[in-house]
Amino acid sequence: MSHVVLGVGGGIAAYKVADLLRKLVEAGHDVRVVPTAAALQFVGAPTWAALSHHPVAADVWTDADEVPHVRLGREADLVVVAPATADLLARAAHGLADDLLTNTLLTARCPVLFVPAMHTEMWEHPATVDNVATLRRRGAIVLDPATGRLTGADTGKGRLPEPAGIAQLAQLLLHRGDALERDLADRHVVVSAGGTREALDPVRFLGNASSGRQGFALAAVAAARGARVTLVAANAELPDPAGVDVVRVVSAVELRDAVHRAAADADVVVMAAAVADFRPADTAAHKIKKDGTAPAPVPLTENPDVLAELVAARRPGAVLVGFAAETGDDTATVLDHGRAKLARKGCDLLVVNAVGPGMAFGQPDNAGVILGRDGSERVLERAPKHVLAAAVWDAAGALLAKSHPSHGSPAPQRGE
Repeated sequence: MSHVVLGVGGGIAAYKVADLLRKLVEAGHDVRVVPTAAALQFVGAPTWAALSHHPVAADVWTDADEVPHVRLGREADLVVVAPATADLLARAAHGLADDLLTNTLLTARCPVLFVPAMHTEMWEHPATVDNVATLRRRGAIVLDPATGRLTGADTGKGRLPEPAGIAQLAQLLLHRGDALERDLADRHVVVSAGGTREALDPVRFLGNASSGRQGFALAAVAAARGARVTLVAANAELPDPAGVDVVRVVSAVELRDAVHRAAADADVVVMAAAVADFRPADTAAHKIKKDGTAPAPVPLTENPDVLAELVAARRPGAVLVGFAAETGDDTATVLDHGRAKLARKGCDLLVVNAVGPGMAFGQPDNAGVILGRDGSERVLERAPKHVLAAAVWDAAGALLAKSHPSHGSPAPQRGE
């Protein structure tokens, strides 16, 4: 059982953190909630205590004999602070210790994840920008906030990311046992996700069962590692990952055009979408009706091979990653088909997944093998999709480091 400290800042988004707490507890973690005094003005201590099954206090004097301001930090495997307000980020960056949460942050030696939420002007203020940079330099993970509806009628960057996404990132950090490096800082990465739909008529289409979860996980993890991320999403009914520019598309041709536009200055392109190989040669202008006779065959035409086009037009030093959803057959295994596809496509890495009932498509977890153009193979055991995403970025980041050895952010320094 992992020990998680959930710090809650004094912002209106605190009410959404109750859902995050429930998700962490239901995942089997022991969660101690440490709110600020201001947070308790939004959500009271009984709510946190009932959901966490632990008593809740905001000051260092309650149960002082147990020295909670030291014990909580030492015992934690992960500290998550949500919402991380401008005030809380400032106090953490300057090492203040005027309540239980800020004391806990000073004693923690585990990964620390800050999830900011505030008005856009506060997030963009130079003081907040400097405080975030300081925390990141020290090794803390500070997410960019989401863009959307804020307090009142305001809309902009500063919204708390969805609790499900925060919980998935927390699971990744607990699985890895260390902080995520910002090794993708100043990089532009493009990720495709979801499954394309090829119209037969105004109401029917040829498609596949891809949910887009793996591609969205890749985008979210890349953003957490500092990248500027463009996510080209085909028919995925998922919320936009925080800090990610999302382009919504429907068909393979639309996806192709969007990916090529985004890839013009990209350092990495990851083609995780399930792109239809074929589309109807003609789309009926009206709904095709049943008339009691056998339906006419549907002529198909081949869709563009987006990954092959990207390989042919690659920028010097760019890394291209493909995905292959495969099934074994009488001629070859899933991995054999994957190796053959890698040879045909010419990309740098190919992630091979076995698909079928209860595997990959629509599932919260995934497994596979990362094949390298250099002949390397890395087996990825079944794990949450954010874990697999981090492994893909580890491999892509290693290739980037080889092609751009002088690029990179300073190594995190804890305790400075």
